[in-house]
Amino acid sequence: MRNNDALLDAFANEKLEQLQKRGEKRILIETRRSAKAVAFRGNRELVSFCCNDYLNLSQHPHVKSAAKSAIDAYGVGSGASRLVTGNHPLFAKLEAMLAKLKGTEDCVIFGSGYLANLGIIPTLVGAEDLIVADELSHACLLAGSTLSQAKTIRFRHNDLQHVQDILRSHRAQYRHTLLVTDGVFSMDGDLAPIAALASLADRFDAWLLTDDAHGIGVLGDGRGSAALSSRSPALQMGTLSKAIGGYGAYLCASRPVVDLIRTRARTLIYSTGLPPASVAAAIAALEIIEREPALIERPLRNARAFTELTGLPEAQSPIVPVILGPSDQALKASQMLEAEGFLVTAIRPPTVPAGTARLRLTFTADHKMKDIEKLASAVTGALHSANGESCA
Repeated sequence: MRNNDALLDAFANEKLEQLQKRGEKRILIETRRSAKAVAFRGNRELVSFCCNDYLNLSQHPHVKSAAKSAIDAYGVGSGASRLVTGNHPLFAKLEAMLAKLKGTEDCVIFGSGYLANLGIIPTLVGAEDLIVADELSHACLLAGSTLSQAKTIRFRHNDLQHVQDILRSHRAQYRHTLLVTDGVFSMDGDLAPIAALASLADRFDAWLLTDDAHGIGVLGDGRGSAALSSRSPALQMGTLSKAIGGYGAYLCASRPVVDLIRTRARTLIYSTGLPPASVAAAIAALEIIEREPALIERPLRNARAFTELTGLPEAQSPIVPVILGPSDQALKASQMLEAEGFLVTAIRPPTVPAGTARLRLTFTADHKMKDIEKLASAVTGALHSANGESCA
């Protein structure tokens, strides 16, 4: 081994050792997902409460059939970026469906949520501009903000007064201002005050961008978190990988904005187009969401049944956090639940702030009440154990 390679390995091992001591080293565990919210690890069958497939559409026969048919018609991959030859005919239908669902003039599809926010934000703002972002915004929103080179100021989570104070103090110094927030916060499950943020955007001549990855398909009759509000953001971004069940992302906005994104967003221009099967699967999933309103109500209903059973604050979305504090406590609780037959991943820093490691529970349309009740009992026991109480 060359000396430089040995130094690189030593650097990596030192970092890994530090992460291991803090309980923050990650490992990949082979998991086979199946229908009805079931997952297999090793030879064990577990009821999964940590998957974002809220409507279980990744396993739906109609969605799988659409993906297979698209492969037969168009092949496995798109072959190039969308601006070269990768814009296969399925894109137009999916973009039209999403624009209709979100109530916007147009839509553009990206390869993933992370790629979308790395492309959208730097296209709209730059070094002469200001970004005001919720401190708990998803990592890709913050990464896109950094990449844009705009001045970025984070406001306290959902604190409208803090947003107003920042805008009052800083807005006049910058050419354009972008307000950035999740619609549904992925680690806490709470909702952004979209109507109030939209009003502040109007007042201070700013643009509002919401990331609705965890809202589309499960809130607002399937239209997402903005549909719960009296005001719609100018920029509605989201993914196709949660309730939609597949892969990819979108931006719904006005036609001029979407045209600009198609022309200048680097993560669209320089990325191979989404495979035909993924686009076809998303189309099929949206068709199911449109015709089965009862389906989209079930994830939130199941989450609220759980919070009622455990005495936790009422769920605002299908995501329910159970905050334990230290990383080792979250890992221990996750292992305890796995022994009970549940798959619930421990979420640790840096994904969440230090001292707030947690179990992040996600509820789907296919969860059975008997499993929710059993989970509630097990989580209550884990909480008692973490607090040093008797679990008798």
